[in-house]
Amino acid sequence: MELGVIGLGRMGQIVANRSMEAGHDVVAFDLSAEATATAAENGAEPADSVADLCDRLDGGGADGGGTDGKRIWLMVPAGDAVDATLSDLEPHLTGHDVVVDGGNSHFEASTRRAEETDAAYLDCGTSGGPASAEAGFSLMIGGPEWAYEAMESVFDAVATGPDGHDHMGESGAGHYVKMVHNGVEYALIQAYGEGFELLADGRYDLDTESVARTWNNGAVIRSWLLELCEEAFREEGSDLGDVADRVAGGSTGTWTVREALEQEVPVPLIYQALAERFDSRNEGRFSRRLANRLRYGFGRHEVARRSND
Repeated sequence: MELGVIGLGRMGQIVANRSMEAGHDVVAFDLSAEATATAAENGAEPADSVADLCDRLDGGGADGGGTDGKRIWLMVPAGDAVDATLSDLEPHLTGHDVVVDGGNSHFEASTRRAEETDAAYLDCGTSGGPASAEAGFSLMIGGPEWAYEAMESVFDAVATGPDGHDHMGESGAGHYVKMVHNGVEYALIQAYGEGFELLADGRYDLDTESVARTWNNGAVIRSWLLELCEEAFREEGSDLGDVADRVAGGSTGTWTVREALEQEVPVPLIYQALAERFDSRNEGRFSRRLANRLRYGFGRHEVARRSND
């Protein structure tokens, strides 16, 4: 298959590379000429614009080419960048074409885009991150079933294989499943963090890397995230060295909690994990500072003071 890949950051390069390794021809474009050049060095045919990419795909032009149409994978940041790219693509798309959005778009935005786009639009939740370059991703895909079937050979290549992707349902379903996946990820990370914090601050002098390695070999809670815990302790030390008490991200977790509220489904673990993530960005929460002072008021407990350093 001939595949156009737009967006050649770390994830987009992996999509292009894994597709080519499986025998597909890739036409690649990124706003960064350097990123496009990197894809070309890896074997992709470079394009210098979205229009040029469409022209280079089999058939080219606005008529959609042959009966198969164009196959284009977007790996651009969620939000305005997706809409801007679709706007550039619009003059070159017909109903025979398929566009895959592999970014972390909100499922409602994906539903809107599917309605507005002439081509078949597939929302593709992508899990695994750059660390999965060799093993492949987990892909959760929503949209027209015929379009999913038309792209299966590429999905086989980009994912871990046939079992690493599936058609989740109508438009929006793929990014919906990925949204909930990320909420679960937040809760799992929080659970591992709390457990290892107790081990680190508990009554025994423990080697947390050793604990993680032991748990990873047959324990009920073994997982890839736990393997990453083992890696972190090995590389940073049992006390995590100078790793800061600050956790970035949060958009997909926020979407998950909002959807849970709308559907009246309780997700206390995911909510708490999201709250902890936000809390990590505060330099001393006002509420905790007030509680500190109130304890002096009613019990004359010592007031801990912030350093002026």
